[in-house]
Amino acid sequence: MRRATTFGTGFRLGLIALLAMWLGPAPARAQADVPGCRPDMASLGLPIQRVNLASRDLTMANLGKDEVRITFVGHATFLIESAGGVKVATDYNDYVRPQVTPDIATMNKAHSTHNSRNPDPGIKQLLPGWDPTGRGAARHDVTMGDMRVRNVPTNIRSYSGSTDFDGNSIFVFEIGDLCIAHLGHLHHPLEPGHLRALGRVDVVLFPVDGSYTLDQEGMLEVLKSLQARVMIPMHFFGGSTLSRFLARSQDSWPVERREQPVITVTKDGLPARPTMIVLPGN
Repeated sequence: MRRATTFGTGFRLGLIALLAMWLGPAPARAQADVPGCRPDMASLGLPIQRVNLASRDLTMANLGKDEVRITFVGHATFLIESAGGVKVATDYNDYVRPQVTPDIATMNKAHSTHNSRNPDPGIKQLLPGWDPTGRGAARHDVTMGDMRVRNVPTNIRSYSGSTDFDGNSIFVFEIGDLCIAHLGHLHHPLEPGHLRALGRVDVVLFPVDGSYTLDQEGMLEVLKSLQARVMIPMHFFGGSTLSRFLARSQDSWPVERREQPVITVTKDGLPARPTMIVLPGN
C-alpha cells in the first residue's frame, strides 16, 4: 500500500511538471522557441479573418529594400513606413496626427488621444483595437503591399475601475523579416499566451507614464520578457517621467538619445544587444 501511494504521488508530480512545461514556459524560453514573428493567432483562441488589400496607389518611400522608417509623431502615435510605400499611423486620434495620410491606422479604446471620431477619409484601412459591437476581442490580420498588420488583444481598466476585457490591442507590424510591436495602452503584465501570440519582437514601442498604463516596474518586466533589440519609449507626459523610467532601466540596457524623432531600422542593422533608443517627443 505504501509503494502504491508513493507511485501515485510521483506520477501526479511528474504529470504536473509536464503540464507546467507545456502550458507555462518561462518568458525567455517562449521567446527563444519562436522561429519568426508569424505565430498562429489561434494560440489565443481567436479565429482570424485575413484580409489582403490592393497595394496600388502607394507612393514608394525613399528607403532601401529592407529598411523601415519609424517617426515618433507624439504621445502614442508613430508613423511607420515600409520601403514599398505603405504608411501606418499607430494610436491614430484627433489631436496628434502625422503630416501625411496613412494607408492604415490603428486605434486603441483607452482615451480620446488613442482613437479618432473623425478619421481622415483617405485612410484605406482603419483598425480599432477593440470590437465596437461588444461581441468580444478585435480580430485583425491585414496585408497591404509589403506590410502585414495584426493584433493581440489585451484588457484595460474602465473609467469605473472595472476590467474591460479585450478592450485594447497590441498591434504587430511585419515588414520583411522585421517585426515591430506597439504596446498601445497596456494595463497589465503579459502572460505566456500573449508572448506566444506576439512571436519574436525586434522593435517595441511602449508606454512609460506608469500611471495611466502599467506601472514602470511592471513595464520593465514586460520588456525583459519581450527581449526586443530596439526599445522606444512613448506616452511619458514630459521629461521627468521619462527620466524616472530611464533611471530604473539603466542597469539593464544601454540608452541612446537621438536628436531627431526619426529612426531607420533594418533586420541586419539591429543592435547586437537590446538597446533603449529615445526619440524626442512627449
